[in-house]
Amino acid sequence: MPSYRAPIRDLQFVYHELLNADQTLASLPGFEETTADLVDAILEEGAKLFEQKIQPLNQLGDKQGCRFEAGEVTTPDGFKEAYNAYIEGGWGSLAVDPEWGGQGLPETISFMLEEMLTSANVSFSLYPGLTRGAISAINSHADDELKARYLPKMVEGVWSGTMCLTESQAGTDLGLVRTKAEPRPDGSYGITGTKIFITGGEQDLTENIIHLVLARLPGSPEGIKGISLFLVPKFLPDDDNEPAQRNHVSCGAIEQKMGIKGSSTCVLNFDNAQGFLIGPEHRGLACMFTMMNAERLAIGIQGLGLGEVAYQNAVAYARDRLQSRAAGGSAAPQLSADPLLVHPDIRRMLLTTRAYNEGARAVAVWTAVNIDLSHRHPDAAKRAEADDLVSLITPVIKAFFSDYGYETTALCQQVFGGHGYISEWGMEQFVRDARIAQIYEGTNGVQALDLVRRKLFIHDGRLPDRFFRLLADYIEQQRTNQPLQPYLTPFIEALNLLRDLTAWLTEQGSENPNQLGAAATDYLRIFALTTSAWMWLRMIAVALENRDGNEVDFYRSKIQTGGFFLGRLLPQIHALNMAVRSGSDLLMDMRDTDF
Repeated sequence: MPSYRAPIRDLQFVYHELLNADQTLASLPGFEETTADLVDAILEEGAKLFEQKIQPLNQLGDKQGCRFEAGEVTTPDGFKEAYNAYIEGGWGSLAVDPEWGGQGLPETISFMLEEMLTSANVSFSLYPGLTRGAISAINSHADDELKARYLPKMVEGVWSGTMCLTESQAGTDLGLVRTKAEPRPDGSYGITGTKIFITGGEQDLTENIIHLVLARLPGSPEGIKGISLFLVPKFLPDDDNEPAQRNHVSCGAIEQKMGIKGSSTCVLNFDNAQGFLIGPEHRGLACMFTMMNAERLAIGIQGLGLGEVAYQNAVAYARDRLQSRAAGGSAAPQLSADPLLVHPDIRRMLLTTRAYNEGARAVAVWTAVNIDLSHRHPDAAKRAEADDLVSLITPVIKAFFSDYGYETTALCQQVFGGHGYISEWGMEQFVRDARIAQIYEGTNGVQALDLVRRKLFIHDGRLPDRFFRLLADYIEQQRTNQPLQPYLTPFIEALNLLRDLTAWLTEQGSENPNQLGAAATDYLRIFALTTSAWMWLRMIAVALENRDGNEVDFYRSKIQTGGFFLGRLLPQIHALNMAVRSGSDLLMDMRDTDF
């Protein structure tokens, strides 16, 4: 059975030492009491819950899956008890506005806990995760009456939330949505249609489920400009705000899936169900993007979480498993063979996983700090700058983290050899669970298109310009840091390559839109690798300053892992650059009939 230990020391390194988040966040209005001791205590307590109560349910949830009978869904054994412990501890409400019962803590803390939870049990994490996104959308766009009626119990966790977008004919292209919303005399709406792939659409964890549904009003414009957003509860609350009359929404089936089997993925049927408009008419997709963007970041964190737990188990196995002798002679002559860890290719797989994980963790927490800055900084210009950085990096986190998460869970499975293919070791589950993150909340190809078609061009290219200046400023600050120079050189080359390629791509894409589509996935990976390299450079700089202190081993391994990233993983950008510059003709010239 696989095990998991939360990487608290590394999270503390990123939060306290790398990003100096203590000072940054405590300077924001409302966060003055977010001390280092408080953050450490939250991480440690969260780790206990995730390691001791939620992680042991992971394999069981995969084997049992969710059960569907007579329109009702039963989650795997132990999920309900673990969920109750989760909400009783207030873990889902940490970063929510105290007006609705939340604790008002920084989003950054929630991000770090999200990584731990997805490592422990990604299926379980989806239930509270979707609720947090729904809370954000309702709080941002609903009227005061809806907020007062629904948010307190959603924040408490006794009511959950879902996101109902997809239909059988409308996946990525939400302009094809057919679900209808008919106005009623009382100001509510009758919602009719079928939604598929609805995570947590039916379950036995909460007493009510609040669905956020995209639908069309009569006479609405075609395409995405005619979509509105509606709140549709499973049970309509009574005057005391308790679940009362059953609404006309039902679960028709649950999907049989490759992975995340402990998460119920539902077909939901709305048969003139009572719903309530959120935001302006025909602006539903814009309102839903509040939730979608939050979920895209959360899905990226899933890749990191699964990469971390896979790495931990692969390292433990590589230390214990005896196979063959080291190339340079026996490393353990007293044993029948040497541990797997002596072999270079095993180390390649482990270091690849570790370097991606630790770089991604730093990028994730940096992004979360910027989310908090975008919401709380007293200077409007600073809020706008932070918001630009978050907008730019969101598709990169979603796509790259989930891509590398799938790649590295497979690498860690490979460390186990044949045992990695056997379910009792847990590695094959990590691979299966990781696969969906590349698909849902907008496929990774769609994320790449969002980056190259939208984020590079909006506001006359302001978003990438701001980001590139930030990286260039760091280079200038470190020009005289002599110990850092061997690591600084490859990063400078990477940044120059990315800036040149961005200029070339925006020019080419303005003339031929297919150039952007052909380049998108490779360009996003170059962007992600360069961003991770920036974080690794910063981590190495901190480690170099502290390598002679009390934690010699920790800082030495940080420097060595960063050197591996810059020397073995970052050079991918050169081949990817050549692929992007090969243009779109290699893809588009083949006739459709020749496929």
